[in-house]
Amino acid sequence: MKRKITLLLLAILLAYAPYVKAQHTYQSVIEPLKNERWWGGLVALGHQMPYADQLNRQDMARNNLNNQVVPLMISSQGRYLWSDHPFRFEVKEGRLMISSDYEKLTPIVAGTTLKEAYLAASAKHFPPSGNLPEESFFSLPQYNTWIELMYNQNQADILEYAHQAVAHGFPKGVFMVDDNWQKYYGNFDFKPEKFPDPRAMTDELHRMGFKVMLWVAPYVSADSPEFRLLEQKGYLLKAKGSNKAAMIRWWNGYSACYDVTNPEAMAYLKQQLRENQAKYGIDGFKFDGGDVSYMDGEYDFYEKSANANRYMEQWAAIGLDFPYNELRAAWKQGGQALVQRLGDKDYSWRATQLLIPDMTAAGLLGYAYTCPDMVGGGQFSAFLNIEKFDEELIVRSCQVHAMMPMMQFSVAPWRILSKENSAICAKFAQLHQQMGSYILEQAKHASQTGEPIVRNMEYAYPHQGFIDCKDQFMLGDRYMVAPMVTPGTSRTVVLPKGKWRDDEGKTFKGPKVMTINVPLDRLPYYEKMK
Repeated sequence: MKRKITLLLLAILLAYAPYVKAQHTYQSVIEPLKNERWWGGLVALGHQMPYADQLNRQDMARNNLNNQVVPLMISSQGRYLWSDHPFRFEVKEGRLMISSDYEKLTPIVAGTTLKEAYLAASAKHFPPSGNLPEESFFSLPQYNTWIELMYNQNQADILEYAHQAVAHGFPKGVFMVDDNWQKYYGNFDFKPEKFPDPRAMTDELHRMGFKVMLWVAPYVSADSPEFRLLEQKGYLLKAKGSNKAAMIRWWNGYSACYDVTNPEAMAYLKQQLRENQAKYGIDGFKFDGGDVSYMDGEYDFYEKSANANRYMEQWAAIGLDFPYNELRAAWKQGGQALVQRLGDKDYSWRATQLLIPDMTAAGLLGYAYTCPDMVGGGQFSAFLNIEKFDEELIVRSCQVHAMMPMMQFSVAPWRILSKENSAICAKFAQLHQQMGSYILEQAKHASQTGEPIVRNMEYAYPHQGFIDCKDQFMLGDRYMVAPMVTPGTSRTVVLPKGKWRDDEGKTFKGPKVMTINVPLDRLPYYEKMK
């Protein structure tokens, strides 16, 4: 009998061995090759990539920095590291220092360029699924009510926002109703005092030509009917060793949350969302929250081997059941048909300068279908108590978005800008629509090959001096985009080799460095000629 019990325990240990932390830590010191620099880990650090000689320690198991996390590092000299588990990393005097509780990590040699390293890692560890989110994401602007309405989501103002967008010449697109439309978290009915007839609202938005999405999160308000029902069913995440629902402190206070590692709980949640769709005519959902940074306690997950990173991975995966989806936090999930968004950016020139490097970092971590937050910024506190807006900043932010895979408005240009500058924003929203067929073509290419839609210049033109270029990017392999990300009307452009035609019809032969004039109504971009 003892022998049988021992064998059973051994079998259990072997089954869970890949997921169990080691009793000690594995350390790796990766000596740099000549001219080697590293990208990877956290999308929110894109503006620091490639990492310089010094980078403070980053822990993927503790903080996602309000954005996506991927256990991947890739180098300009064709090497990469991958783990299925979170690890810690830092850079000291050019050396990449890796610390893991699970395994010893060593670099894989995949070639001699950033592109070769990325494509090899993608093919092996997060191959493209062949599927896309809804195609309209890639050609039509998105409109999110967050900055305009904040926590005062209501039917009258939502419809007014949509009508004003159309009246001011902005293309119809995907319309997102943000946080605080629900009675409370975990409930999926509209607040009756704010939405007297929500079905009539969505019907009107549809007649106007918009698709409609709602903000949702995995959290459940404590002491609500839903909380009591879900706790009874065993669908809530439990505090470790207590058999009681854990309380998670997130940006809206303390809430219980769905145990997203429980298949029955997730099936139930998806059923609630589909009932919401049928009742109110909703096309899809913005899946917010699920950040590993809020999971700072000890928990008993339904999936015994799960941890906070697995929780974040499973929350992101819910989007695969809804073609109209959007996420801001994810663990792994590269190559999947999920719309990702950069974390909330401030209303500032510095935040505008982060958009290009953070977007190219998202592409290098497997997230081709990414939106660069909101035009002008998505951090609502940055918009409070502003008497006069920097109109140049808003217009330039809009131009950066225009030739990205997606663009999203929140603060209303027609409210805060002059008539002339609002019209400039409408012009570039229309440019995004005009570029839609090409962007969609690149999205389909990404779904088959894994290649980013927005590409780092070093990725596209390796070892040609672009390693630290953070104010230009490639849209596919055809367009090089060089927006204004600082105040003023002139900038330096570095053209790669080849023949190029700019947005004004002028042709140039690269390689070439030039200073160009960029009036406020111009977005410089260069089409590569055959």
